[in-house]
Amino acid sequence: MKMERQVMRVKDSNLGLQLIATLLVLCFCYTHALAEEKSQQTKKTFIVHMDMSKMAATYEDHFQWYDSSLKSVSESADMLYAYNNIIHGFSTRLTPEEAELLEKQPGILSVLPEMIYKLHTTHSPEFLGLGKSDAVPSASASISEVIVGVLDTGVWPEIKSFDDTGLGPIPSTWKGTCEVGKNFNSSSCNRKLIGAQYFSKGYEAAFGPIDETMESKSPRDDDGHGTHTATTAAGSAVSGASLFGYAFGTARGMATQARVAAYKVCWLGGCFSSDILAAMEKAVADGVNVISMSIGGGISDYNRDTVAIGAFRAVAQGILVSCSAGNGGPSAGSLTNVAPWITTVGAGTLDRDFPAYVNLGNGKNYSGISLYSGKPLSDSLLPLVYAGNASNSTSGNLCMTGTLIPSHVAGKIVICDRGLNSRVQKGMVVRDSGGLGMILANTELYGEELVADAHLLPTSTVGQRTADAIKNYAFSDAKPMATIASGGTKLGVEPSPVLAAFSSRGPNLVTPEVLKPDLIAPGVNILAGWTGAVGPTGLTSDKRHVSFNIISGTSMSCPHVSGLAALIKAAHQDWSPAAIKSALMTTAYATYKNGENILDVATGQPSTPFDFGAGHVNPVAALDPGLVYDASVDDYIDFFCALNYSASDIKQIANKDFTCDSSKKYSLGDLNYPSFSVPLQTASGKGGGAGVTSTVKYTRTLTNVGAPATYKLSMTSKTPSVKILVEPESLSFSKEYEKKTYTVTFTAKSMPSGTNSFAHLEWSDGKHVVGSPIAFSWT
Repeated sequence: MKMERQVMRVKDSNLGLQLIATLLVLCFCYTHALAEEKSQQTKKTFIVHMDMSKMAATYEDHFQWYDSSLKSVSESADMLYAYNNIIHGFSTRLTPEEAELLEKQPGILSVLPEMIYKLHTTHSPEFLGLGKSDAVPSASASISEVIVGVLDTGVWPEIKSFDDTGLGPIPSTWKGTCEVGKNFNSSSCNRKLIGAQYFSKGYEAAFGPIDETMESKSPRDDDGHGTHTATTAAGSAVSGASLFGYAFGTARGMATQARVAAYKVCWLGGCFSSDILAAMEKAVADGVNVISMSIGGGISDYNRDTVAIGAFRAVAQGILVSCSAGNGGPSAGSLTNVAPWITTVGAGTLDRDFPAYVNLGNGKNYSGISLYSGKPLSDSLLPLVYAGNASNSTSGNLCMTGTLIPSHVAGKIVICDRGLNSRVQKGMVVRDSGGLGMILANTELYGEELVADAHLLPTSTVGQRTADAIKNYAFSDAKPMATIASGGTKLGVEPSPVLAAFSSRGPNLVTPEVLKPDLIAPGVNILAGWTGAVGPTGLTSDKRHVSFNIISGTSMSCPHVSGLAALIKAAHQDWSPAAIKSALMTTAYATYKNGENILDVATGQPSTPFDFGAGHVNPVAALDPGLVYDASVDDYIDFFCALNYSASDIKQIANKDFTCDSSKKYSLGDLNYPSFSVPLQTASGKGGGAGVTSTVKYTRTLTNVGAPATYKLSMTSKTPSVKILVEPESLSFSKEYEKKTYTVTFTAKSMPSGTNSFAHLEWSDGKHVVGSPIAFSWT
């Protein structure tokens, strides 16, 4: 009994000590929480205006200067935005005391409290000039009658981007259905998402029955790609949208009042042409007005190209078909979807970025890009190692699964080379091996192209030049150190747009006489709706769920143009697909305000019409182009005759019996296209050599879609080797839909094979400018 009492006393004593310790911990946590809450309550948003002339030469760029200045007064504060246009500076959350301290620093012009204004638009539409309320004529009734059919991976119908609030009854022209399948009911559709169907027979024929534990045999999107493209084209406006706080704003498609019809044609194993053709056929029958396809493959003659054939049939029935140019850039001749009746869209950037800063132990600072949103690294420098030196594998530098030695990377920032496996998977490999952060290094193949990803650990993706500098430091320093810090969302990036390195390039290898791509649109780091089935990286290990995601590709630029085409269709309901495409192309811009061509991020040099076609889309101008280059089925059939297609070939494409007239001279240069591509004889070609010239004549017809006016010619050329004669040099239109024809004669000297040069032709009445690029290639 005595022993029991002693044991009980010891237990009671221990319990008392534990209780006191617990109370102390709770008291500390409560006090800390109160202090933190008070700090947050006293913090306000300030706009910091900086004097660029005061930036020290030690900084790689001014954004690193901004970050350094901010961190000097607050270790925890992050930049909300970085500015580089109207002002130089940034916005951030600070206490009044921190703001006062910051304002006393050298180079700070002012630290101003934020004023609240209403945000009425998202960034993609704003960048395209659609942000102003009077930019687009009021046509809500007519735009709600336009249906955009999206052939992709399906849709995730529950997201707010498919909210049908404010929309009237489904258009009477709609003949489609809402197909029931796994996890998809007839109630999944509404007055915004008016139809959804899936096409899997070709896929299942190749791979066997769909494994419904892996993907839904229904229109439901298990991938995310289809939801992203559909909402880019015609998603409803959703306020407060972002990806983990990045790109915060109101997400909206290009045509917010248009209806969406989804056709699921892509599965885990790919997109099969039989399924695609079936979906295109159904879309035409259903009554869509625009078909958007961010799908591509190889190239072949038009009569052997399923997408080209399906698109021709759609265009013949008044449906515009918009397709992605492909992600094969910057290689020349990497285009897909090159048929002249298809609107082929390349990709450019917005004036928005998501910087991630790399600070090295030698004091050097560099800027990359990232969408990482988790716990940040501390400001303390961490050991830095190159993956190739932390692996026994010859491909260790690529951070592929199983290639890193955990003891060599644990607790370190790892430099991984880009290539082969996915960018986000590299980070997962680093994380699973014990690494704390990753610097994703572009190699020569990727150059300076920076694509943002929602990484799973602190990451900065850097261009090749920066990557080389960081590697040189890592190789030369005995104890290399680094850290990574997020810069949030940065607006006002200049120059913008620039051509994306991945955007596929011309020339058109099927028909060099047709310039492709047709134009470019935003396709880099685009925010749009996402599936609930997978995380933002698409990796099975990524369990995060988001309603919006930021991804890149010509898959993203294509639906921008699809939605803009819907706007034009609503404003001009009797226009043909060719007229709509012409309006988009002839009003596109290819230069900055200083007159220089849009830059190519792959080279840092000006891009060319083989890269951007007619230029970057300008939707407000496209609504009122003045003149258009129209084309009918008969024009395309003459084009087939110029290609020496047989009656059988023509029938395959046009579903029309037609035999070319052997007594008629058909010319590829006579296709009424809004741009010019002129293949010419080379010095090494037959009959080539010094002093040899060749003459080529192209014919074009313009249709007046505006008020009566006289248009005068303006020509600029960088090609002294080619003389250009346009007849006549003035075109007078007295009524709407009047047509006028002109000819362009090119007299060219022989040049070495592989030579390219360019010119630009414009017609203007003083209000409208109807522009056409001209590309010359000696091959």
